[in-house]
Amino acid sequence: MSKIEHKLIGESNAYLSVLEQVSQLTRLNRPVLIVGERGTGKELIAERLHFLSDRWAKPLIKMNCAALSDALLESELFGHEAGAFTGASKRHIGRFERADGGTLFLDELATMSMKTQEKILRFIEYGDFERLGGSVAQKVDVRLVAATNEDLPSLAEEGKFRHDLLDRLAFDVVTLPPLRERPEDIILLAEFFAISMCKELGLAYFPGFSNAAKQDLMDHSWPGNIRELKNAVERSVYRQQEADQPLGRILLDPFASPFRLRQIEREPQPAKHRSDATTQKNMSFPPDFKDACQQQEIQWIEAALHKAKFNQKDAARMLGLTYHQLRALLRKYAMVQKTE
Repeated sequence: MSKIEHKLIGESNAYLSVLEQVSQLTRLNRPVLIVGERGTGKELIAERLHFLSDRWAKPLIKMNCAALSDALLESELFGHEAGAFTGASKRHIGRFERADGGTLFLDELATMSMKTQEKILRFIEYGDFERLGGSVAQKVDVRLVAATNEDLPSLAEEGKFRHDLLDRLAFDVVTLPPLRERPEDIILLAEFFAISMCKELGLAYFPGFSNAAKQDLMDHSWPGNIRELKNAVERSVYRQQEADQPLGRILLDPFASPFRLRQIEREPQPAKHRSDATTQKNMSFPPDFKDACQQQEIQWIEAALHKAKFNQKDAARMLGLTYHQLRALLRKYAMVQKTE
């Protein structure tokens, strides 16, 4: 249990409310749907639901629905009898049976075929299923917990997910906040990952983050959420040369290199090539390239905000950014108060 609990780190109101909701759900045996962006910790929440319930001593069986083809997924979930298909030389016990008395966690639920969805629906309604190639109903006691990073109601409207299955699964929906909506937790999580990496490297202690590194952590929008944060912090710690000095910067992009491989660009048209070459010859370079780029960014942001009448979501669309990426830039350039 302690192995699970120490990973659930956070003190933001958004995250604590999720943990409270999960604690209440552990008292029930109803299906639960966990929704969140990639890297937000959906599997950890499923583990918490299981280990805080009265099923904690029984199996917690996990299945990534995107990992197998439709036919193999159906066999893996429900099992099959000998001779059910070519190569089925003996009976295979599926994950529903292996999870009897415990919890079955289905990740990447939205990738499941409509046929398999129908069988899942039958299990939720009647508590039984048949193995592939079998005719005898198998009765098991399993709590179903499913997770997805897709908008299932929209998929159901498009005919890509069963409405009736969504209704059964959505007894209650746990929606995990992305890391960008948990700014209070970013440094807390980063310190945990940094300390863990120091232990792995055999270092005596973690000397902390520099102010620049903290700013890196807070300015980044973290599209990959906690998983991305973990990788970035651990990468930065192991590459740090002075182990006794505060970590100087966060290495956000592992591909950053002067020798990075690039897509081969098509040969430009001759006329355009000559025009570009002429432009490049006549360019005057700024004395401070970084500052010039930042000033250009600020000018574009200000122009978009004015044109959008300071509606930040509209301005973000004009700039080809997400709302949260624009918010990160506004914080970076101390422009938040000016726009609010």
